[in-house]
Amino acid sequence: MGTLVIIAILSYLIGAIPSSLWVGKIYKKIDLREHGSGNLGATNTFRILGWKAGIVVSVMDFMKGFTAAFWISSIAVDAIPSVYSGWETAIFVQIFAGLIAVIGHMFSIFAKFKGGKGVLTACGMLYAIEPISISLALLVFLTVLITTRYVSMASIIASLMYPIFLLMLRYGFNLTIDGSLMVITAALAITIVIKHRGNIKRLIAGNESRISSFSPAKGRINEEQTR
Repeated sequence: MGTLVIIAILSYLIGAIPSSLWVGKIYKKIDLREHGSGNLGATNTFRILGWKAGIVVSVMDFMKGFTAAFWISSIAVDAIPSVYSGWETAIFVQIFAGLIAVIGHMFSIFAKFKGGKGVLTACGMLYAIEPISISLALLVFLTVLITTRYVSMASIIASLMYPIFLLMLRYGFNLTIDGSLMVITAALAITIVIKHRGNIKRLIAGNESRISSFSPAKGRINEEQTR
């Protein structure tokens, strides 16, 4: 069990790096928890700080999940017992490390246990494990985003489509997809939807914020400073 404990601690600490909080304080000396939605994620960073800071935070959040699933999961100090005979242990450990990173992102010890919604960190984890299906989900995300201009709707639909793509690859194209990946990512998709429950309410009410333009955004802080 020593291996799993070490993986869990390191994955949490990587995931808990408050990318948007640190970028906000370094870039504009502001606390993003006090602006916009108060969410410490890439979307609020784009909205408040603009596209340059948003891209930096997006890459950092993605790499947190990728690092945990691809590198940290490979740590071994003792034998890891098989969780279930039908699941591949190595894949399960990758998922375990990635999910702990997502939890760290959502509840960061460095930001008073506040954080983002975990979409990009989860994407990084899934890309490290199986890049085809997550690439398809990303295509869905971009399609919905471009056609509706709702980041939240794009995130929700892409999250729900991911486990469906896994099923298609496994049973439609006979690719080897571990059962643990399908079960746990289905649960992850539900968790992401739950984290977006406020957005869902606003979408139903018709007052969810849209992206006004796909041109590089200056960000609200920048706009206020130029007035």
